[in-house]
Amino acid sequence: MAGFPAAVLARLPERLRPGLESVRAAGWEEIRLAVGRPLTLAGVAGDRFLALDGSLVSRSDHAYRVTSDDVRDALQLMTRGSIYALEEEFRRGYLSLPGGHRVGMAGRAVLENGSVRTIRDVAGLNIRVAREVRGAANGLVPFVVGREGVRSTLLLAPPRGGKTTVLRDLVRQISDGGWRVGLVDERSELAGSVEGVPQLDVGIRTDVLDGCPKAEGVAMLLRAMGPQVVACDEIGGEAEAAILGDAGNAGVRVLATAHAAGLAEATGRAVLGAILRSGVFDRVAVLSRRRGPGTLEEVRDGAGTVISRQMAG
Repeated sequence: MAGFPAAVLARLPERLRPGLESVRAAGWEEIRLAVGRPLTLAGVAGDRFLALDGSLVSRSDHAYRVTSDDVRDALQLMTRGSIYALEEEFRRGYLSLPGGHRVGMAGRAVLENGSVRTIRDVAGLNIRVAREVRGAANGLVPFVVGREGVRSTLLLAPPRGGKTTVLRDLVRQISDGGWRVGLVDERSELAGSVEGVPQLDVGIRTDVLDGCPKAEGVAMLLRAMGPQVVACDEIGGEAEAAILGDAGNAGVRVLATAHAAGLAEATGRAVLGAILRSGVFDRVAVLSRRRGPGTLEEVRDGAGTVISRQMAG
């Protein structure tokens, strides 16, 4: 089985790489480094601790203890020694690595006018390993693509529920199927672009705006690139609701994701509920981790009627 991606290992201190290189990475989704705590791998089956020789252990006192030097050196590698050049990413609390991998940070927040300006004294890193799963959207495609074309679709799932993985593959299949797609990749997770060039397969007809806020990005794509479909990850803001409504009114199909365990939770939120009631989406798909991230639990039409539901078991 394949190990952890080279883009991730290259941004960790050399002393940690041999142990991680010896781990079969299938099923592991996160590498967690926190000062004074065991080096931890998190995945579908739960957490395990890692010793420097690469052995996975269940007891924390048998694992390697992360040092402040480990976190400092990892940050230097991840930022290429230029932390201040990435101040906007620090303000949002995460870094994006080539290949769509995302690094969350914990430390001391520095405030300015009541808002977070940056994070200092970083003491914890959570590396979320992006995995390109071709075919992840196979079960969803028949509900999204029909004789009339692409149906606007919202994917709902809790954190780590596979939303991004399924959306990426859905975009790829729709793009390769003949539709022009405009993809706003605000967190550089969907396409994993490096210097503007996608490193993950999002389809041959997909134009990507990398690192761009969703609302501005969708507006830019609508004005300049003539997409038939626009896609973005993790919607929920009022500006995003407005621009997605504009896209739908212009006849452009919309693909998006949002954090929610199901339709009831989504409709209970002010902005997300308003988006759902606006009629922008023709389909709402609920995903879970029940059989691994991206498990398709149910599909509803825009009115909330169940079209397909999986039986638990």
